[in-house]
Amino acid sequence: MVIAVFWLSPLVAAGTWPRAALGAALALVTAACVLLRQRFPAAVTAGAGVATVAGGLLGVCADPMLATAWCLYALARKRSVRIRNSAVALVCLFALLLAVTGVDTGSPDQPGSRVVLAAAALTAAWLLGTAVGREMESAREAERARVQLDVAREVHDVVGHALGVVSAQASVTRSLPDADERELRGTLGDIETHAREALHEIQALVRGLRNPGTIQGGPGPTGRVPSIAELSPMIDDARAAGLTIDAHLDVVPEAGDGTRLVVFRIVQEALNNVIRHAPGARCSVRVSHADEEIQVWVRDHGSSIPGAGTGSGLGLQGMRERAALAGGTASWRRPPGGGFEVSARLPVAG
Repeated sequence: MVIAVFWLSPLVAAGTWPRAALGAALALVTAACVLLRQRFPAAVTAGAGVATVAGGLLGVCADPMLATAWCLYALARKRSVRIRNSAVALVCLFALLLAVTGVDTGSPDQPGSRVVLAAAALTAAWLLGTAVGREMESAREAERARVQLDVAREVHDVVGHALGVVSAQASVTRSLPDADERELRGTLGDIETHAREALHEIQALVRGLRNPGTIQGGPGPTGRVPSIAELSPMIDDARAAGLTIDAHLDVVPEAGDGTRLVVFRIVQEALNNVIRHAPGARCSVRVSHADEEIQVWVRDHGSSIPGAGTGSGLGLQGMRERAALAGGTASWRRPPGGGFEVSARLPVAG
């Protein structure tokens, strides 16, 4: 549109054939610059500016730098220091060229109005492009932070649980002075299995970083969403690590992928916390279904082994974040009778 409005009319009135041909070539250069502004913003901004000034000097262009401003907008959106310095240099160059040449619109009663329009167009393009570029960079930084948080949460849940079970099983085995070779081999086999599973999930998680959408609220690192029924093997692992667990798990076949994953991770993290901070404790796990809501409740009754420590709280915060992503809530408290309690409410269709 800019080419048609500001180049065609002067070309028709150019008169001589060589002048018209040169003007047409400059118009094509300007059009090509506009089309390529996203790929080569610095080069095409310079090219469009030079072509426009040359066309104005020849009297075959009436464009007040609008095509150049369009290219400059694409350039100003870039956050690279080198590119932004190039943009500033180009703006100064065009301002100098316009001031020196003083090319006007061809209207005798408005000399120099084209300089004013060009300065306004270039300034507006620069300011708008800079603002949009800043917003785009902020969005990219927010996305990077989100992905880092998702990865940190997934690594904490997956690796923390596996290492917690391995550590607890090794500790329980060491505390059995009369364990025979068969029991020791069985425990070592379980430890090897959990270590291998953790390694496999870490490898899958690293592959999943190529597609961050598989981390946030979607499938786990292996690409498959665990079902609520799969909590049973995990509970058995916690029992093998020394916990006494009373479990009741409702089957909720219509639960959404996001909700199923969050239920699995919350129970996993809650049991992992019991293994680490209340080893040997008696524990209750409930996953129930009422109306359109899934309720998760995990409580331990305190460690049976002295010296249970406190954690960083990252896992608890991760529970709350996961629940919020699925449209639910998660909370925790220390009941009056001792121990620790985690509860969550999640929508079935989350």
